[in-house]
Amino acid sequence: MKALIELFKETGMFKGTLETLYMVFFSTIFAYLVGVPLGVLVVVTEKDGIKPNRILNLVLGTVINLFRSIPFLILLVLLIPLTRLIVGTSIGSTAMLVPLTFASTVFVARLVESALKELDKGVVEQAIVTGATPSQIVFKVFLVEATPALIRGLAITGINLIGYSAMAGAVAGGGLGDIAIRYGYYKYDYGVMLVTVVLLVAIVQLVQFIFDKIAKKVDKKRL
Repeated sequence: MKALIELFKETGMFKGTLETLYMVFFSTIFAYLVGVPLGVLVVVTEKDGIKPNRILNLVLGTVINLFRSIPFLILLVLLIPLTRLIVGTSIGSTAMLVPLTFASTVFVARLVESALKELDKGVVEQAIVTGATPSQIVFKVFLVEATPALIRGLAITGINLIGYSAMAGAVAGGGLGDIAIRYGYYKYDYGVMLVTVVLLVAIVQLVQFIFDKIAKKVDKKRL
């Protein structure tokens, strides 16, 4: 136990854990703020959507697919100029929020799109028959009915971002990934790498547990 405490002090493991949580928390929020409207817009503008717009739908789909097809580390490097413009630096946990948000926003958009497409079409058709406007359908039908799926999507997004944040350690992005590389990989200290892996797994399990509980509560209230 004493050796573990010394390891945490020497490597800054506690600080690295907080940096990982910081990156995951804020990039998830930013991703949902942009990704949810983006995903809704994709569904709304489809051929059989409530506001069909072929050109807009094609552009949105192309942009989302483009960013989703770029591996995170490559995207991180490509966004360095934009990151420096926004944050003033390209290293550290705050700088990593830019590429993390970009990578997760398109992921969230597809999650939202899938969640909305799984909704009972009869509910949407009933709303249209009763004279609901497109905005009412979006806010009172789409988002309300898809709430449990969106909450579970938060867990999936957060878990993905934990992995991305660990990768960011390869370019001095801070967090547990940075510690694993600097103190574990470069110094051949497999003890450090093992501890960081255990911490990352623990964070993943915690995120999954919390959002599963929330989603179940929301489902029970709706029933």
